[in-house]
Amino acid sequence: MSKYMQLKVTVSPAYSGDLEKVYPKLARHMGYLDADLVGRNPSLFELAGQLDQLLYRFEGTQLRTVLLQHAEKLRMLHKGIVERIANWNLAEADRMLYEMEDLFEDIESVLD
Repeated sequence: MSKYMQLKVTVSPAYSGDLEKVYPKLARHMGYLDADLVGRNPSLFELAGQLDQLLYRFEGTQLRTVLLQHAEKLRMLHKGIVERIANWNLAEADRMLYEMEDLFEDIESVLD
């Protein structure tokens, strides 16, 4: 690494609109207890990285129940994406991001 510079790869949201438009049920459930989180328009990758905090903060809610059903897979995908980005295997990281999107589609479909 350079003495005064570093390379950085980030995962940014690329919703057509924002989180609320693409995942309205998820955003509504999160917004009940944390409107600021929804307002920040986090990426699904960011949400997966905060999974343990979300599970704690949404104790006793339907959102927690649904997230808990997918928690192991979300953690595995998040860790795998981080590792692949670190190894500059960006094509594989991108493939795993698609898998993560599929999981969040499942979560969205189950929420009321």
